[in-house]
Amino acid sequence: MIPGTCNGRQPAYWEGWPDDQRPKPAAEAAAALMKAMTRLRARLRTESAPDDMQWTWSQLTTLGRVVELGPVTASELAQAEHVRRQSMAETLAALRTGGLVSTGKDPDDGRKTLIHATPEGRALIETIPAPGWPGSVERSRLICGRASGRPC
Repeated sequence: MIPGTCNGRQPAYWEGWPDDQRPKPAAEAAAALMKAMTRLRARLRTESAPDDMQWTWSQLTTLGRVVELGPVTASELAQAEHVRRQSMAETLAALRTGGLVSTGKDPDDGRKTLIHATPEGRALIETIPAPGWPGSVERSRLICGRASGRPC
């Protein structure tokens, strides 16, 4: 039996669809998505030359998440960004050195350290109008709505 078929045949609703537009099994779709994401990341890296940006995409998305979530632990950020804690520690060190985040003790649990966005960090995130960035969703909707004359 062929996956995604009925008794080895394609369902009737697939009749007349071009082969390249028919639904693919989940594994094929996942592999195609991974390839597309890899190409997109590579393109973003090449189109944002190091001279154009002081901050990496990882640093900006992490800063956006700190602005969005408020005081948060490094472990919570690592989990939210799907990276190892060690990788998050490096990202946060760069943001701290740049004055975009600061740390402080959790008032409820003194063993925890919370990361806060500084006013400079919040101001940087406010300059990023791209849709989908943490902390800029409402702003993006307003910009998009004004440009198109209708809500996003």
